[in-house]
Amino acid sequence: MSFPPVKEQLDLIISNTVEIISEEELEQKLRKSFEPQKPLKVKLGADPSRPDLHLGHSVVLRKLRDFQDLGHEAILIIGDFTAMIGDPSGKSKTRPQLSSKEARQNGQTYLEQASKILDPDKTTICYNSDWLGRMTFDDVIRLSSHYTVARMLERDDFEKRYTLREPISIHEFLYPLAQGMDSVHLRNDIELGGTDQKFNLLVGRDLQREYGIKPQVCITMPLLVGTFGEEKMSKSLGNAIAFNDTPEDIYGKVLSIPDELIETYFTLLLPRPKQPVELFREIINQNPREAKRTLAKEIVSLYHTEELAEKAEEHFDRVFVHKKAPQEIKEFTFAAPSLPLTELLVGLGATASKSEARRLIGQNAVQIDDRKISDINFEVLLTNQPKIIKVGKRKFFKVVIKNDFE
Repeated sequence: MSFPPVKEQLDLIISNTVEIISEEELEQKLRKSFEPQKPLKVKLGADPSRPDLHLGHSVVLRKLRDFQDLGHEAILIIGDFTAMIGDPSGKSKTRPQLSSKEARQNGQTYLEQASKILDPDKTTICYNSDWLGRMTFDDVIRLSSHYTVARMLERDDFEKRYTLREPISIHEFLYPLAQGMDSVHLRNDIELGGTDQKFNLLVGRDLQREYGIKPQVCITMPLLVGTFGEEKMSKSLGNAIAFNDTPEDIYGKVLSIPDELIETYFTLLLPRPKQPVELFREIINQNPREAKRTLAKEIVSLYHTEELAEKAEEHFDRVFVHKKAPQEIKEFTFAAPSLPLTELLVGLGATASKSEARRLIGQNAVQIDDRKISDINFEVLLTNQPKIIKVGKRKFFKVVIKNDFE
């Protein structure tokens, strides 16, 4: 495919970005690639520290898709080697390290989910253990000689921890150097990342220069605020909307975001909005709830289908507006005439442990057939007549007993 005019490329690339280091170099690279129609190599590194992607990850993945649509080469690096170090970005303490097996397993899941945004046929996939794993101790010493401790301590999280006399492990200094070696090995033209990755991206730019390679342009993207409206989206904080969430969960979670996030979600999460942001802004001002419903359906359509988005909206109205049970509830059968409620909740997968079950029961978050249960020792009598168990706002289960006990 032929590239669009450079100005048209710049308009798309610059949209929604936080910082480009530097715009002048980006334009130069685009012009240099335009004449011979030679694609730029655009890199995005992803440490598979967790197996689930959420909408926060989609912001930078969509920018990589923009480069794909413009005709450039998209390179997705699965950091299976760097995940074993643990990225210290924005962390107040050492990040847990993964085993090689864990990193590979999470990486495979990452690829499958990222393909919901990227064109898999036009994406180059690399595992950085392929080159970092071959480095000798001599190679690591030579690499370390290209960066000083003083420059490492310019990094915000390192500087804060050093000032507070909190421990910083030597292996954490190696993380940005290892990520930078990805850029040296691939000789990429551009690297993408969230604003929390700026330091790592700049290290890659510096190392390329040290190794005689034309330095990469660094493009940072905003960090998406989570559904609670305060901290960035994170699975560990419970404020995330995952790629693999059900249509009903995605729809409901989007409707739960604070009104002040509606326009941000619209701008960052929809690749090609069906209406201009100015028009959508008017809808937000006039009727924020209707704006959220529109946004929720479009986001569900992206990760599922328009038909499932319609059904998710119907489900929401039935359960949360009209206070009725869903039309379709998964049925579970148990081979016992009765069970403690805590044990039943764990068996259903509604809670991860009995302690979590007790906590939810104590918070009046568990209902059986529209009756709230607050007794943590409650015994559930099972019959052939299904019982509807509701946990929290969104989890419903239908429970029956095997006929042998009737």
